[in-house]
Amino acid sequence: MSEDRGRRNDNKRVMQDKVVIVTGAGSVGAGWGNGKAAATLYAREGAKVLAVDRSLKAAEETRELIRGEGGICEVFAADVANSTDVQAMVQAALDHFGRIDVLHNNVGIAEVGGPVETSEESWNRVVAVNQTSLFLTCKYVLPVMERQKKGAIVNISSVAALRWIGFPYVAYTATKAAMLAFTKNVASQYAPLGIRANCILPGMMDTPMIREPLKASYGGDIDEMRRKRDEQCPMGFMGDAWDVAHAALFLASDEARYITGVDLVVDGGLSLKCV
Repeated sequence: MSEDRGRRNDNKRVMQDKVVIVTGAGSVGAGWGNGKAAATLYAREGAKVLAVDRSLKAAEETRELIRGEGGICEVFAADVANSTDVQAMVQAALDHFGRIDVLHNNVGIAEVGGPVETSEESWNRVVAVNQTSLFLTCKYVLPVMERQKKGAIVNISSVAALRWIGFPYVAYTATKAAMLAFTKNVASQYAPLGIRANCILPGMMDTPMIREPLKASYGGDIDEMRRKRDEQCPMGFMGDAWDVAHAALFLASDEARYITGVDLVVDGGLSLKCV
């Protein structure tokens, strides 16, 4: 389990009173997933968080962590690949908090397989969860931000959008690559309106999400999977959810007010390698 590294040593709260929607804010297993860590870190920095997840129980676990530290968090159960759910999610944020300052798109699934091995059902499922959800959340949040004349969007992509990372991942890589272009399009269109959009590209991260989908590629041995993935990273170890969360915090905050359309790679140097 990743340790909790989401604490600052000073009293500066860079998200004070900002309203943040985090999709995929629960964790699929024990430990810190990217969305859970991001939601917690935003709250620690003073944000009011709407923790959204398909699993209400997972979102509630994140809420309890946040509230246990004195933070502000509400939950909403939604399938963000469903237009009706997304519209209701946006309305819930407005009902609870009155505005939306940050949209953090963390929802994503990974299914291993190349174009021959991947079924049409698997392809369509990954596209819906990873790509259509991004379209829908932006579709319904952007008008709110436009009325406010300010907002920030943080989309979680992957270095798999840029390069082969060791095994066939065709639907996942295609959707994560599409996310880069989508984000740049939004960033360009909405920059004059005071709205920023940026992507984070995590590399090999030790989070609950990787364990079940990927362990079969390592003979079913999770410890062996961790060892081999650590070896692949130039820094000698995988990152974790807090590495992604701190990058997101920066891009979402006013400290990044002049940054938009950026692909921020958080991978310990993985993408510097030829193989």
